[in-house]
Amino acid sequence: MKKRLFASIMSVVMVTALVAGCGAQQAQTPDAEAPAADTQATEAAAPESAAPEGKELNFKIVVKSFQSSYWQAAVTGVNQAAEELGVNVECNGPNAESDIADQVNMLTNYVNGAPDGIGLAACDQSACLDALQMAKDAGIPVVCFDSGCPDAPEGSVLSTIATDNYGAGATAAENMYAALKDTIANASAPVRIGEVNQESTSESITQRGLGFVDKFAELATADGKKVAVVGNEFYVNGAKDKGDEATADVIIEVAVPAQTTVELCATEASAIMNKSDVLGIFGSNQVAAEGILSANENLNKLGSEPGKTILGVGFDAGSVIKGAVKDGTMFGAVTQSPLAMGRATVKTLYQIATGETVSDISTEGYWYDSTNMDSPDILPNLYD
Repeated sequence: MKKRLFASIMSVVMVTALVAGCGAQQAQTPDAEAPAADTQATEAAAPESAAPEGKELNFKIVVKSFQSSYWQAAVTGVNQAAEELGVNVECNGPNAESDIADQVNMLTNYVNGAPDGIGLAACDQSACLDALQMAKDAGIPVVCFDSGCPDAPEGSVLSTIATDNYGAGATAAENMYAALKDTIANASAPVRIGEVNQESTSESITQRGLGFVDKFAELATADGKKVAVVGNEFYVNGAKDKGDEATADVIIEVAVPAQTTVELCATEASAIMNKSDVLGIFGSNQVAAEGILSANENLNKLGSEPGKTILGVGFDAGSVIKGAVKDGTMFGAVTQSPLAMGRATVKTLYQIATGETVSDISTEGYWYDSTNMDSPDILPNLYD
């Protein structure tokens, strides 16, 4: 597929900072300008030789899965940027995000094909390290998006484009805590907050889950409550303070299914929601959030009345989650902009190929609920 080469690179869509403070439930206002580089990012110089004039650039993109609307939105952004810039792109990905070996094989095959650049959303941040070394040795620039690879061989990844996942998880906690603050303060016995993460391997999911745990614990502790984190060992050990369940006023229970499916996430969510002390539950991505909603089809415990129903908070969008937020079954959710990340990935690869210096790009998430999800600032980020 040949496309016209534009003379200049269009700006990458960015959002403004999240509204600060405990309990802020209003939406952020996205900005149409390009996102500023993460202040802690280390700039990476592009290869000295830019693409020869008239050469059609070929980029390969590996997403985490082709089976969710989130990744289809990212692919749409990739194709949009390719059309604008007149470059060839090919996208691929495993059937499920748990198919780590399949993704590594795809990445390795792409490296062997010697493209002008590769975009990678890694299912497992450590499983791709050998392939990234191969890419570096072959002189193929790699841009990571959605999830970074912090242990990647030095110089193999020239830019990481990702949501501030830890901060986005904290945003979910802030909004849930604000709604439950009085219920927790007046509780005469320990209360429980659930969290379902589809896995404990990818940076995006783990940071999101830990961001929620740490922020909720911080807010409850500031109000004089003792907090304990229980459940999945990775998240318990990764929490800033796992506390002591025996003396806790608030118990945060974290569950991870054996595989990343809605059905297995629903099983984990059901086990938590069946406990009588549960006030809220968080699903840290589309699969986990849909699992919580699936569990509720039999339990009918979710709602938007603090203390009377379990407050469900999700992450990402999709028609199932959007419908649940709109009708009040789910209290609210945090969304990213996968389309913008897909666009930014291709544009960053193009910058590298044409000799520009690039750096990391950090994008934000937005809180949405039934009161703001149709606003012009939020609606464009709620993919189907």
